[in-house]
Amino acid sequence: MSDIANGERAADSVVREIEARIRRGALRHGAALPSERELMAEFGVSRTVAREAVRTLAARGLVEARPRHRPVVRKPGFDSAIEAVSGIVMHLLAEPGRVKNLFDTRVMIEVALARHAAIEARREDIAAMKAALDENAAAIDDSDRFYQTDKAFHGVLYAVPKNPVLPAIHRAYSQWLEPHWSRMPRLPERNRENHAAHTAIFEAI
Repeated sequence: MSDIANGERAADSVVREIEARIRRGALRHGAALPSERELMAEFGVSRTVAREAVRTLAARGLVEARPRHRPVVRKPGFDSAIEAVSGIVMHLLAEPGRVKNLFDTRVMIEVALARHAAIEARREDIAAMKAALDENAAAIDDSDRFYQTDKAFHGVLYAVPKNPVLPAIHRAYSQWLEPHWSRMPRLPERNRENHAAHTAIFEAI
């Protein structure tokens, strides 16, 4: 039992040091992580500990680990932060009521975004929204394409504030909810209703 605890502490120490190097820029985006052998030699740890540290870094979105390749450093960003929790979120969404909980937060955020856009949207934002709405209208009879244009229309709302957190949140909602949306009937009549709702949002803004 103590060996496991010691191994976990050693892996945490390696993770903290690698994280610090990434923050300082000593390990840059796209650079190869030191090999397992190099990590073992530098930190005086076993291969098991080195591998556990790499798995933890990958789970946090700080490195990309691929089979038969050296792990590659990823620049920390909002997308990687969200990706790091995606597995947990997808697990939670399997519980009753969780999808509705998540969808309700999306609605609340988008109400605030629409309100913000009504006050702050620039001419180019309105043009982007109109273009997305037109694409949405053209796809009403093609449900797969309609879904993509639906996401694009909502994506414009998240882009208006020019806050990099918001587009990452939009991509996360799309990723997390898509498996559940894909099981819903996608009929042209439903698409027309959704397009009418998008048109009402656009006109209100």
